[in-house]
Amino acid sequence: MRLLDEQYTRTPFYGARKMTKWLYGLGYTADVKRVRRLLRLMGLEAIYPKPRLSFNGTEHRRYPYLLRDMDIHRANQVWSADITYIRLAGGFVYLVAILDWFSRYVLAWELSNTLDTSFCLTALDEALRRHGRPDIFNSDQGVQFTSFDFIERLEREKVRISMDGKGRCFDNIFVERLWRSVKYEEVYLHDYETAGDARTGLGNYFPFYNGQRLHQALDYRTPAQVYCPASLAGGIPC
Repeated sequence: MRLLDEQYTRTPFYGARKMTKWLYGLGYTADVKRVRRLLRLMGLEAIYPKPRLSFNGTEHRRYPYLLRDMDIHRANQVWSADITYIRLAGGFVYLVAILDWFSRYVLAWELSNTLDTSFCLTALDEALRRHGRPDIFNSDQGVQFTSFDFIERLEREKVRISMDGKGRCFDNIFVERLWRSVKYEEVYLHDYETAGDARTGLGNYFPFYNGQRLHQALDYRTPAQVYCPASLAGGIPC
């Protein structure tokens, strides 16, 4: 699973068969059924670079994708959320993060050892408490983000809800880039032993990501340099 996690981060377009052949090249003899089972356990899906960690429910209200051709030009105009797999020495946990699209600023994050809705709600409540509310909240159509509690929380704040279309690989691209940075710059370097270690490590990384890490797409500014002045100008605390 550790090897599959690393290879998926490098080549998210590899499916179970290609992953199996790649493992053969390293001397491992796992068959395709086992590799497919492990990928599903980790929540990883090929074809496009998006972790399949939030499985679609059979019955939920559908929301349109609102960001097509939208000019995103200020902080708190659009927030986005996603979930990824974080490996540990003896297992794994899941990480959810809420991101401001304009600035790439990580507004809130939370860890869980299960894929229930509660840790996503915790992150959402933290983001709303600290940063006000966005005009639009974008996510995939997974059960965490389409649950009654999550939708009700957004509707209570009068936030417009946007959801990715099926197979649209770039709908949530900024969060995908965040996951790549988190894994290469933090997770793979430190090899967490426990969930507590992961919480400590990520708790150190995200302030660095927001406040010190320069982003080429932001003209070599940090997310905090872009988000904080813009949000304060609108009367919303950074």
